[in-house]
Amino acid sequence: MKLIVGMSGSSGVIYGIRLLQLLAEKSSIETHLVMSPSARMNISIETGWSVDDVESLAYKVHSNKNIGASIASGSFKTSGMIIAPCSMKTLSGVVNSFSDTLLIRAADVVLKERRKLILVPRETPLHSGHCELLLRASRLGALICPPVPAFYNKPSSIQDIVDHTVIRLLDLYDIDVPGLVRWKGNS
Repeated sequence: MKLIVGMSGSSGVIYGIRLLQLLAEKSSIETHLVMSPSARMNISIETGWSVDDVESLAYKVHSNKNIGASIASGSFKTSGMIIAPCSMKTLSGVVNSFSDTLLIRAADVVLKERRKLILVPRETPLHSGHCELLLRASRLGALICPPVPAFYNKPSSIQDIVDHTVIRLLDLYDIDVPGLVRWKGNS
């Protein structure tokens, strides 16, 4: 399986990092990472990670400027792409097919090939323009998965909250990761 992981410039790069960590444990999954300049900056602002350490988690790292990279073409078969976090700027680029960066071009390719694109928007509050973009992305075929925490699993740390969201994202690709507490109902 080949999976593209995109990270854009909103707060929440920890979701993309944790996603890469969990995928690195799966030898059968080839991850292709592309990050916006703002994502690269937010890694040092929000986490104790270095950009080099984050990049070392991926099978292949692509420059956001390299529109000729493998992931820019539909003939490069992947299972899809997750953009975590997804800024409103990146969302707008994806929805409007404004493929001036590899991050947006790769997402555009995933949509045109009818592969699974998951967007993890990190913005609050949302104005109507944001909501319209999210609706348009959904109509194009993207899955919108805001990192909204669940509490039925009784999280005791930020890590628990991040893990639950990331494992749910992987669940959408049928990638099994131990540790997900599933809702069992109240009876």
